[in-house]
Amino acid sequence: MNWFITMLRSSIGKKLMMALTGLFFSFFLLIHLIGNLTLYGGKDLFLSYVEHLHALGPLIYIAEFGLLTFAIIHISTGLILFLQNLQARPVRYQVNKRAGGRTIGSATMPYTGVFILTFVIIHLLNFHFIDHSIQTVFQAIDTTFSLFPYVIFYTIAVIIVAIHVSHGFWSLFQTLGANHPKYMPAIKGMGIMLSLLFAVGFGFIPVYVSFIM
Repeated sequence: MNWFITMLRSSIGKKLMMALTGLFFSFFLLIHLIGNLTLYGGKDLFLSYVEHLHALGPLIYIAEFGLLTFAIIHISTGLILFLQNLQARPVRYQVNKRAGGRTIGSATMPYTGVFILTFVIIHLLNFHFIDHSIQTVFQAIDTTFSLFPYVIFYTIAVIIVAIHVSHGFWSLFQTLGANHPKYMPAIKGMGIMLSLLFAVGFGFIPVYVSFIM
């Protein structure tokens, strides 16, 4: 047990926790997107999907607790690593930010992470923590996406999520030891495709709900 605690306290251990929780959230986003795609089938299909979720009963609460736990681990570990990097290098080197293969995603990971956390809280307040005896989830979606400022905010948030995923996906495989010249290009390609899938899949939902549905 001591070796496990020691590993978690190390930089490698923290990066491993970031990788595992990041992989979990990538799967969650994919499953969440698949569920949200039922909106394209109309109100009845979406409400049927929501009812099936609620029918799972205690499993939903266990899943939500798991999501919250992983979120706390991912965010706190990320902030610790970010602060440790700042302490190790208090004065930034005067070099090209693109050097060493740096991308917009890698350079902005801590900042996009904080923005995503803010977005998730607002998103939950609008769609999850609502009085279901007054309105359904579908009604909440319809009402919220009728507000143009929120549509803009949601669209920006989805783009930022895509940027975060574009770097995080291949980075987690690198942390897990898959950093091989033969496989890494394919993994990076998968990360880009996944981020585009999230951007388009989630990003088109408010457009569809507001102007087509």
